[in-house]
Amino acid sequence: MKPRVMVLRTDGTNCDEETFSAFNKAGGDSRLVHINQLRSGAEKLVDCQIMAIPGGFSYGDDVHSGKILAVELISSLKEQLLAFLAAGKPVLGICNGFQVLVRTGILPGGNPGTISVALMGNDSGHFECRWIKLRVEKSDCIFTRGLEGEVLDMMVAHGEGKLYTDTATLAEMENRNQVVFRYVGADGTPSDRYPENPNGSSRAVAGLCDPRGLVLGLMPHPERIVEFTQHPNWRRGGCNATPALTIFRNAVAYAREM
Repeated sequence: MKPRVMVLRTDGTNCDEETFSAFNKAGGDSRLVHINQLRSGAEKLVDCQIMAIPGGFSYGDDVHSGKILAVELISSLKEQLLAFLAAGKPVLGICNGFQVLVRTGILPGGNPGTISVALMGNDSGHFECRWIKLRVEKSDCIFTRGLEGEVLDMMVAHGEGKLYTDTATLAEMENRNQVVFRYVGADGTPSDRYPENPNGSSRAVAGLCDPRGLVLGLMPHPERIVEFTQHPNWRRGGCNATPALTIFRNAVAYAREM
C-alpha cells in the first residue's frame, strides 16, 4: 500500500499543492488536511504515516513567522503530535514549515515547547526568491539517504530564513550531524557570503534534522524541482535538478518499511 501523507495547511499556506504533488510523484498517497479538520476530529494524525508542513505564510506570519501554527500544534493538538513523533513517523517542514518546527521545539532537539533555534529576518533586509546551491551533509536523516555530498540546485522564497542560535547549541547540532544542508558557492564549499548564502545563516545552515533523523526542516523548496524541466536551464543540460525528488522518495520508502 502507498503510505498516507498528511499535507497540513491553514490560512496563508500556499505551497501545499506542490508538496502534495511531490509526495504523490514519489509514491505516496497524499491528502490535503486543514488544521481545523484535526481540531474537530474529522482527520487524525494517527491515520497517516508521514506529515508535511509546507511553505507559505501561515496566518500571515503575524507575531512571528510560523508562530501561530506552532502554538496550535503544541497546545490543542499536542497529544496527537507527540503520539505521531513517538511512533517514529517522518515529518517534513519546508520553509514556513521549518519555521513552525523550530518554534514548536520539535527541531532541533525533539523537545516540544523548548525553543533553542530561531529563524530571523534575512541579512539582506528583503524577501529572497531565487535559485541557490545546497550541499547535502553527512547525517542520519532518512530524507537524504544516498545524497550525501551532492550539490543541489533549489529555490528559496523567504524573508525570515537566517538560522541563529548560541554557539553551544550550534556545536551540539554539528557534533550530532544534525545539519543536513548548507548553502554553498559555485565551488561547492559552504558560504557565509551573500548572495550564495541568501539570508546570513550561521555556518551556512539551510536545513536541520532531529537527533533521530526522522524530522527534517529546510528553508529551500525541494517540491519546486521534482522535474528537471522546472530548472531554468534545463534546455542547456547539465542541471542537477531531479535529486530533490529523492527527498520525498526516501520518506515514502521509509514509511513503507515501518
